[in-house]
Amino acid sequence: MQVTIGLDQIREAAGRIRAIAHHTPVMTSRSFNDRAGMECVFKCENFQRGGAFKIRGASNLIFSLSKEQRQRGVVTYSSGNHAQAVAIAAEAVGARATIVMPEDAPRSKVAATRSHRATIVTYDRFTASREEIGHKIAGETGAVIAPPYDHPLTIAGQGTAGLELIEDTEGLDALVVCIGGGGLISGCSIAAKSLNPDIRVFGVEPEIANDTYLSVKAGRRIEIPTPDTVADGLRSPCPGELTFPIIQKNVERVILVSESEIRETVKFLLSRLKILAEPSGAVAAAAALFGKLPRELRRAGIVVSGGNVDFETLATF
Repeated sequence: MQVTIGLDQIREAAGRIRAIAHHTPVMTSRSFNDRAGMECVFKCENFQRGGAFKIRGASNLIFSLSKEQRQRGVVTYSSGNHAQAVAIAAEAVGARATIVMPEDAPRSKVAATRSHRATIVTYDRFTASREEIGHKIAGETGAVIAPPYDHPLTIAGQGTAGLELIEDTEGLDALVVCIGGGGLISGCSIAAKSLNPDIRVFGVEPEIANDTYLSVKAGRRIEIPTPDTVADGLRSPCPGELTFPIIQKNVERVILVSESEIRETVKFLLSRLKILAEPSGAVAAAAALFGKLPRELRRAGIVVSGGNVDFETLATF
């Protein structure tokens, strides 16, 4: 496996995925800036194909497969956004996709994944290992595993979001990104640091899904019980083998936000900016909205990572 991930690999990914991934817009909000006490620029991956940034990494990996590999199909494991992305990318190249999804995955994400002809295998996220199920399927079928975050091609693909944000926006002194398994912040931090070595990078996690926070504090990867956070896309219990060293190198600090802060941020983004962010997609913005970023920051780029949320869930906010 190629483990070099730099600006060249991210630019290659940008060219490879251009046919399927949107170049998403950036936007600002005066009311958000007033509340945050700094200027915030939002990279709106909630407008991305499939409703989240995941199409970037999934398509970069799947579009890189040989004809023989595509014929064997692909398998992955995901709570929803990566599942949709793999299904979309696999459909685009005519490959069979099998997705291991938790039984409690948002219904909208399950329906969207199934609409792209993927086969869905469900499991109990609190008692079973999705990785073990995925590897068993791959062993039985010969399918290629398309990991949600811990693969060089996935990380490089996710980094295209950061590349676009930095190239489209002047004067950013910080980049703020949510952390699940770490693929998005790893790729985006590589792009940002390559273009602006002085930019400060902050990761954000839910308080009850703080595996990366604990891992950074300990200097090694820490695994926690599967967290039951409203940010369902950030329930990875442990940072990745590839992503964690990148986070250690590039991320200044991991910030924690509460469940209530996440919910309030979803509502604020919807009512004031008129954009729908799923809870995972609002986590980075929550750090700014609730004053958890360094006060000396002037202009922060914030990735809104996705917008897939069930209406029933939204109604409880």
